[in-house]
Amino acid sequence: MLANQEEEFITVRVQDPRIQNEGSWNSYVDYKIFLHTNSKAFTAKTSCVRRRYREFVWLRKQLQKNAGLVPVPELPGKAPFFVGNNDEFLEMRRQGLQQFLEETLQNMVLLSDSRLHLFLQSQLSPVDIEACVQGQGPLTVSNAILSYALSNQGWVQEEERDSTTDLASGDSGSR
Repeated sequence: MLANQEEEFITVRVQDPRIQNEGSWNSYVDYKIFLHTNSKAFTAKTSCVRRRYREFVWLRKQLQKNAGLVPVPELPGKAPFFVGNNDEFLEMRRQGLQQFLEETLQNMVLLSDSRLHLFLQSQLSPVDIEACVQGQGPLTVSNAILSYALSNQGWVQEEERDSTTDLASGDSGSR
């Protein structure tokens, strides 16, 4: 007899490294994190956010602090200053960040941390994530995620449409 229930899945992709403030002393790279899931652990079933490396470092420290003896996956190393926009380095870091998230999401203890959910499903800063988790923000964790999901509805599709439109020389009528 076959079970009629769909197996739970969590798919996470770290993509599209972009250099922000290029050419300035405070330039940095951020990455698009796309999440798609049917897991009951998540408030929103699809989300897309951009995060920079130091936010991943913050997340890992918070997970370590709250996970007790549960090992937290490692992050890829930090780059020397002169390597910051090297394509090969960026691709290796992207792969390392994706592996970090994939391994983190497989661990039930880490998966239960609200900071992880806010990191993946809202664009709140680490300070605002912490305030939200501590109940000091204007929204609950679920409401913060739902609020972002509603404001973000169609963002991924819109971004894809924009790039298609650019290729079509601005013809917004083509799909």
